[in-house]
Amino acid sequence: MRIQPVILAGGTGTRLWPLSRELYPKQLLCLTGEQTLLQTTLTRISLLPGLLPPLIVVGEEHRFLTKNQVDELMLFPDCRLLLEPLGKDTAPAVCGAAIFARQQAQENLLLLVLPADHLIARPDDFVRAVAKAQEQAEQGWLTTFGIVPDRPETGYGYIRRAADGKVESFVEKPDLVTAQRYLAEGGWLWNSGMFAFPADKLLAEFRLHAPEILRCMEIAVEKGRSDGAFFRFDEAAMQQSPAKSVDYALMEKTACAAAVEADFGWSDIGSWSSLHEVAAKDGRGNVVSGDVLLEDVENCLIRSEDTLVAAVGLRDTLVVETADAVLIAPLSRSQDIKKIVNKLKAKGRPEFRSHRTVHRPWGSYTTLELHDRFQIKRITVSPGARLSSQMHHHRHEHWVVVRGTAKVEKSGEQFLLREDESTYIPLGTVHRLENPGVIPLELIEIQIGSYLGEDDIVRFDDVYGRRA
Repeated sequence: MRIQPVILAGGTGTRLWPLSRELYPKQLLCLTGEQTLLQTTLTRISLLPGLLPPLIVVGEEHRFLTKNQVDELMLFPDCRLLLEPLGKDTAPAVCGAAIFARQQAQENLLLLVLPADHLIARPDDFVRAVAKAQEQAEQGWLTTFGIVPDRPETGYGYIRRAADGKVESFVEKPDLVTAQRYLAEGGWLWNSGMFAFPADKLLAEFRLHAPEILRCMEIAVEKGRSDGAFFRFDEAAMQQSPAKSVDYALMEKTACAAAVEADFGWSDIGSWSSLHEVAAKDGRGNVVSGDVLLEDVENCLIRSEDTLVAAVGLRDTLVVETADAVLIAPLSRSQDIKKIVNKLKAKGRPEFRSHRTVHRPWGSYTTLELHDRFQIKRITVSPGARLSSQMHHHRHEHWVVVRGTAKVEKSGEQFLLREDESTYIPLGTVHRLENPGVIPLELIEIQIGSYLGEDDIVRFDDVYGRRA
């Protein structure tokens, strides 16, 4: 039975704010090395034998960043990205991936379902655990990876595993006393959210225990459409699907649940305190990243993304600085950061959704100044890339090239701009920007108008398939 990896990459990781944002979630971040968590996951599965090109389930807004990170690795040129038009938790995502994979392969497959944002310190032990799970799954078991606990943990769900490997029960996140009892008793494992499923058996169990999810996702795949490496689930069909996790929809109900004991240095990096536990530390227990100066600091996580951070006399403290936000909290309260994110959402503030630098399929833009009737951006266009043909109803734009060469289309006219040359785009003018060169194009854009939102874009043509 060939292995079909299914990588779940649709989360936002709000507990790692302000580094992780809705438009730049934690699986796309470099937290423990030079690779992002997604790239680390793909590198890890490349060690497995008999592997089909991965299927990555990802949200529409993250598709280009995800595709770029896959391409950078050059490990899976035939990787497909399954696009979710909206988040419906993991059960519809896994079900849709299973239906899609089954139709493509025309054979029973072993689905290896992995979150994109987990850390595994010992990849060789991971490969051995997958082999054990494959043995169970090929006997018809829906197999989960249970992590051998090394401490009483209240942030994870637990699995009670029988001697024969069958799952006796799933338990939601316990209180501390219960977690301590589980650790003392033995036989309890952390629920990792990683699975090995025979595709045909999985779909049969969906039909038995979650038929509405199966029905909706069958339609979502049937009416979905391909766009190069992307496949879009049909939005109307997926909208009708119940939103449930795989555990709740299926694993807690099926009589075919089994677990393998997995001890490979696992962490879901679900909070800043989790990152502090697994990351490399200095001699005083500090995890430091970026431009940071310390004096008499112990057991802290301090991260600078944009400017110098200096700390004196701190203990057990979290400090994370980005261009538009600074977070300070006791490490022990890092789980409560999601409350701050919820407040940002409720107030309609942009800091929960994006950084000042926003990535686009053609490059990126950084907001340098933002005021009521004008803003200034730095726009970077990758070599050979071009923006959509577009117009704006409420703003004028001035472009000044500071590096590279720009090809500009404006009201049907085409011309080149080089360094220190500029052009003016009046309100209502159809225009387009392209980088015909071999180095990144950088320009300063000054927007002036009554409304400066990103939704004031009317697209006429777009090479990336974005909606008008």
